[in-house]
Amino acid sequence: MTVFGLTLEQLDDAAKLVHEHVPPTPQHRWPLIDEALGTETWLKHENHTALGAFKIRGGIVYLHRLMERERPAGLVTATRGNHGQSIAAAARQYGVPLTIVVPHGNSREKNAAMKAQGATLLEVGDDFQESLEHATALAEEHGWHLVANFHPDLLAGVASYPIELFRAVPDLDVVYVPIGLGSGVCATLAARDALGLTTRVVGVVSAGAPAYARSLEAGEPVSVPVTTLLADGMACRKPNPEAFEVIRSGVDHLIEVDDDHVAAAMSLLFTATHNVAEGAGAAALAAALNERDTLMNQRVGVVVSGGNVDRDVFVRTLT
Repeated sequence: MTVFGLTLEQLDDAAKLVHEHVPPTPQHRWPLIDEALGTETWLKHENHTALGAFKIRGGIVYLHRLMERERPAGLVTATRGNHGQSIAAAARQYGVPLTIVVPHGNSREKNAAMKAQGATLLEVGDDFQESLEHATALAEEHGWHLVANFHPDLLAGVASYPIELFRAVPDLDVVYVPIGLGSGVCATLAARDALGLTTRVVGVVSAGAPAYARSLEAGEPVSVPVTTLLADGMACRKPNPEAFEVIRSGVDHLIEVDDDHVAAAMSLLFTATHNVAEGAGAAALAAALNERDTLMNQRVGVVVSGGNVDRDVFVRTLT
């Protein structure tokens, strides 16, 4: 059974399109990370893409396929940053105007990066869900295309990174993947299933944004307030119903990490590898560290999903 019926041939076609714009990112073993986890560990460095996060892969495929079907007068989407950067870069390539809605207090540096790509930025709402509701209203009012935050075309593009990882290290026992709205973990499940692997996929949520964890407990999507201050890329209040079903049927389990765990993982990543990770980007490592005692003699994959952290936040985290 495959996620959204995505076959290996379809994922390879999407990856070919992605790789016309984004070179494959590395997967590295770092001795100090192996030492910290007590086992062989591979970091998938999505912080090394041109936009500093994995989302660029999905934006390329989504916009390419949209433009094959239609050329809308305008685009609108909501984001906490990395999805917005991805869509902004793709929209700029096609010369289509884009409006992005972010919540108040969003990352200043992510905001600046989106505007530098040519997007019009609006700050509306106190969290991502309120921004999404405003973006939806703008789409209806102006006749713009609402760019989805979760969609099979996004997943097909995003799946190019787990395809790279699984082909480079085909016998991983387990891989830890952070969850915001769910495209990363669902794409990882799609890639695993299409390749016919048995790797366990562990989803990682912020303890300050546990909507997917509470939803799995309830057996249906439930809304949960967001309190995380560090893992903004995981600040999901309301699960996507389609993502929820994929996660429920595909992940081995979910683990929650709080902001202190995430901060410690960000610090370890910098100390051990001199890589910069944002909160969401370090969450998978934080989860693996929390489950260290269960990982002995296993080959572990850890997705470093992005490195777009504001300078002042990173400085405070390290100090």
